[in-house]
Amino acid sequence: MKKSYIAILFISLLFGCSSSEDTITAPAPLAELNLTDVAYGSDPQQKMDVHLPANRTTATKVVIVVHGGAWIQGDKEDMAYIAEGVGEEFPEYAVVNFNYRLATQTSAAFPKQLQDLQQVIKFLKESDYNISHDYAFIGGSAGAHLAMLYSYKYDTAHEVKAVCNIVGPADFADPAYVTHPLYAFAAQTLLGTPNATPQMIQDVSPIAHITPQSPPTIMFYGGIDPLVPTSQGQRLKAALDAAGVYNEYNFYPNGGHADWDEATNADVYAKIIAFFEAKF
Repeated sequence: MKKSYIAILFISLLFGCSSSEDTITAPAPLAELNLTDVAYGSDPQQKMDVHLPANRTTATKVVIVVHGGAWIQGDKEDMAYIAEGVGEEFPEYAVVNFNYRLATQTSAAFPKQLQDLQQVIKFLKESDYNISHDYAFIGGSAGAHLAMLYSYKYDTAHEVKAVCNIVGPADFADPAYVTHPLYAFAAQTLLGTPNATPQMIQDVSPIAHITPQSPPTIMFYGGIDPLVPTSQGQRLKAALDAAGVYNEYNFYPNGGHADWDEATNADVYAKIIAFFEAKF
């Protein structure tokens, strides 16, 4: 009788487990989300907009957009059209467009703006967004400088897979930049002093931190840019070439500081799309 009871109990448990497993269903696909002014830090300026595509997984790639403004001004709204364009062109990507703490007379851009970028990455990794750790950057002017500096110097895990640099300062040791009328202003804003030491200049120059492991980079510069010398793009390309890093150098002789005509803007857009399709 005891053996019979045990057999019945075993069979009931067995079929009970089987029935339970049969009712397990796959999780529902994740819905598209558009989040605005998400706080990634305690400062009021540390806010970001996040587009999360539908059906995302831990393989979903992330494009991070970084606004310019000479490190002292600008806003993520300035890059909203680019973020939206990326989302439309690549609906499978997540897109992040963020603000960072702006430089003031008493608070230099470096290192706090790099720390903000690092904090954005940390926030994304610790979130429940269900996205990957594969990142690409699109930065304009000062934002391109920050994107390159992070990618070449601070991304020790090599999670940045592609960088799009639009008129970004790359080498503060460039003689053409050192003699530029706005160089002292840039040094004061970025480093807190117009008399930066060679070590300080190296610390904030993306070109000084390029290695063979640096991510593929596409760059755009204008021939009549009043803020960034044309030699910046040439020197950046030479450094990337020397390290064996894939890069695309685009130069528009009649282009200013990204204030380009419609045909040039269309060319830039098409090349960014092709670059991401090929390298990201």
